[in-house]
Amino acid sequence: GLLQVEEYARVVFEMWRPLLPEDTVNQRVAARLARQELFSRTPMPTISFVIEESTLRRPLGGSAVMRAQLEQILLYGHQRNVEIQVMPTDRRQHAGMGGPFTLLETGKAQRIAYVEVNEHSHLYSERPVVRGYEERYGILRAQGLTPSESLAFVQKLLGDL
Repeated sequence: GLLQVEEYARVVFEMWRPLLPEDTVNQRVAARLARQELFSRTPMPTISFVIEESTLRRPLGGSAVMRAQLEQILLYGHQRNVEIQVMPTDRRQHAGMGGPFTLLETGKAQRIAYVEVNEHSHLYSERPVVRGYEERYGILRAQGLTPSESLAFVQKLLGDL
């Protein structure tokens, strides 16, 4: 969600089933956009993403929304503290097949794993569990395109719109 433009985030939340009330959609979109302040913090945090190719190809909201979304990914991907990698669809398997997760490190150097599936989310702080997610993420990054290959791939998708 950190890379999403407002229109794309809105479409994501409007598609949820059962339907979310409009005020809930607005709150969630606002919260998602507010978290993007992370990109302008000082000191700059290192931020890394691995994105499934199919996510970049699914034209949620239509071509104008998808164009804005791909442009946003390119914009953030060119920042020195941001690395974006694409996981090609033709990979037979990869370490993220169990679903999406987020790894965080607090200001006090505590590492946390956040897992969200459907309406259920869980925050893990137990070191053995978090270590497992860190290991999975390291493998996932090794299996994806490099950051420069990924940005070239996103640029090509943008040109195809």
